[in-house]
Amino acid sequence: MDFAGISYLAIFLAAVASFAFGSVYYMSLAKPWMAALGKTEAEIKGEGGPSPLPFIIAGVSQLVMAFMLAGVIGHLGQGQVTIWNGLVSGFSCWLGFVITTMAVNHAFQGASRALTVIDGGHWLGVLLVQGLVIGLIGV
Repeated sequence: MDFAGISYLAIFLAAVASFAFGSVYYMSLAKPWMAALGKTEAEIKGEGGPSPLPFIIAGVSQLVMAFMLAGVIGHLGQGQVTIWNGLVSGFSCWLGFVITTMAVNHAFQGASRALTVIDGGHWLGVLLVQGLVIGLIGV
């Protein structure tokens, strides 16, 4: 079954791949991210270990994001679901919606510039991975 020329398999795999990317990304930047956030590992984990809720929210959110990105790419027209268009669409969505929203929120929250760079880099990677997978699998 397709939505705007994109398979649901592509959407699912894009979400899984981007979630895996995020896991590796934040594991490799755990200490700088915690420093930018201004929290310790103990504060992040809390009593009884980390809550599974943020991971569930992240997984569902990335599935929704992949579905919407697939719709954007699919609306480019017949034969336009390509790796290049997936990457360009992912980057454009990140630049136009994600990093701009983060920059505003972080500015008003007084978050460090390092946090914006680290979290913004994560979402750029997520959208590029999703665009790559959707463009690769296509219709």
